[in-house]
Amino acid sequence: MVAFESLDAFLFSASRAFCSSLAVFIQIQGCFICLILAFGWACAAYVRNREIRRMKDSVKGGNSFAFLCHDINDLEHYTQTKLPSVSVVMPLKGFGEHNLQNWRSQITSLYGGPLEFLFVVESTEDPAYRAVSLLISDFKDSVDVKIVIAGLSTTCSQKIHNQLVGVERMHKDSKYVLFLDDDVRLHPGSIGALTAEMVKNPEIFIQTGYPLDLPSGSLGSYCIYEYHMPCSMGFATGGRTFFLWGGCMMMHADDFRTDLYGLVTGLRDGGYSDDMTLAAISGEHKRLITSPPVAVFPHPLASDLSFSRYWNYLRKQTFVLESYTTTTNWIMNRALFSVHCYLSWGFVAPYVMAMIHIAAALRIRLEEYPFEDTTFTSGGLILAGCLAVCTIVELLSMWNLTKIEIQLCNMLSPEEPPVSLGSYNWGLIFLAMLVDNFLYPISAIRSHFSQSINWSGVRYHLRNGKIWKIERGYESGSNYSDLGGKHLYGKRGVPPKISFLGSLARSLAQWHQPKKFDG
Repeated sequence: MVAFESLDAFLFSASRAFCSSLAVFIQIQGCFICLILAFGWACAAYVRNREIRRMKDSVKGGNSFAFLCHDINDLEHYTQTKLPSVSVVMPLKGFGEHNLQNWRSQITSLYGGPLEFLFVVESTEDPAYRAVSLLISDFKDSVDVKIVIAGLSTTCSQKIHNQLVGVERMHKDSKYVLFLDDDVRLHPGSIGALTAEMVKNPEIFIQTGYPLDLPSGSLGSYCIYEYHMPCSMGFATGGRTFFLWGGCMMMHADDFRTDLYGLVTGLRDGGYSDDMTLAAISGEHKRLITSPPVAVFPHPLASDLSFSRYWNYLRKQTFVLESYTTTTNWIMNRALFSVHCYLSWGFVAPYVMAMIHIAAALRIRLEEYPFEDTTFTSGGLILAGCLAVCTIVELLSMWNLTKIEIQLCNMLSPEEPPVSLGSYNWGLIFLAMLVDNFLYPISAIRSHFSQSINWSGVRYHLRNGKIWKIERGYESGSNYSDLGGKHLYGKRGVPPKISFLGSLARSLAQWHQPKKFDG
């Protein structure tokens, strides 16, 4: 048939072209990208697994509370009375299916020092307000927890505005402030572990952690999991890192009171991304950012997370590269923009070429074409085979890191239902790798030229790296946020009654009640 002949001619010419020097370089480069990712995940797995072995050794030594601290003597009353005070600030927006359990895990922390929790919402109309109010009523006698009404932001993103209002309202004696997103599910000893590192090393400017995504089964949720996995390497150092995740940041409270390095000013005056702004300030002043090995948190994704919500999330992630505070920050963002776009399509292109090679070889074999020169197919199949091997190595390394992080999370939260690796679909993960890396440059380029983004129903416009205009309105598709599927408007703020979680939270609170601030 003429149609098949035309298709075959295209396949053969494309396969032959993909055997050129430039095309071979691109395909070999793709193999190296796979192997570099595999190596990075192997190193991250080593750090996390070392912490698992350390906890197991501690348990064998008689410390049944190794998930809280490595030295059981740290749980003695005298040591606990000397723990520094911590204020936990949680900026909220909307209410979703996993928020209630996440909030419970935060306020039932087994930290023995003075501890207060500040849930910050923009108004009482936010569904999160009623949900948190009902939650607080269950713990008002055992936990120092408040709701703060921040009002609407006018010069920065709503999240940053809520954070800064929370800092203004924190207790005057707080030594550290911990910022948490509402999708962070803490372990009982997380606050204690972060605080212990701050006490041990006063040079730490910011401590951070990173989420372990628990995909819900949709392609969009696997795309988000795949997007986060390469970033997880930078947070699995067990110490110094150059990366910062805004979902978990512990800092010195006095740094905000004194506006050290102008960090409050930088956030308030046109700030869009809290973590990118603080990371830029840290880099400019050569301050230390660390990520302890236990700072990995389960992050369940919405059960109905659609592909459009994933796309909106990706748009927000690429849009942060358009915000900056200094010229150096702008140069770094442009470098990240270029490198990430290049590597993303450099990852996808070899798979397209491999498909062409395989399709051409199949047509030659099935139709027994009498072409005298079909040697190009053997070279193409060799390249495709090398890519397949590298891909398998990469997926195995990703699987191993995910398995180890799941094991670590289960050990750090022994009272929680265990997380399982069996729910992960590795076929969808491979597809998500291709989809996410293909779409990232498209999203980044669109963010660069649009200079505006819809974030939870609010449209922010940038000029010279800072927010200069904020438009509020119920835009199409803005009734729900992306990852958690949170309802942002209306009257769906009533949390469901979950007897198991209520029982678990109360038992944790009774087991160890954190001290309230005096006065």
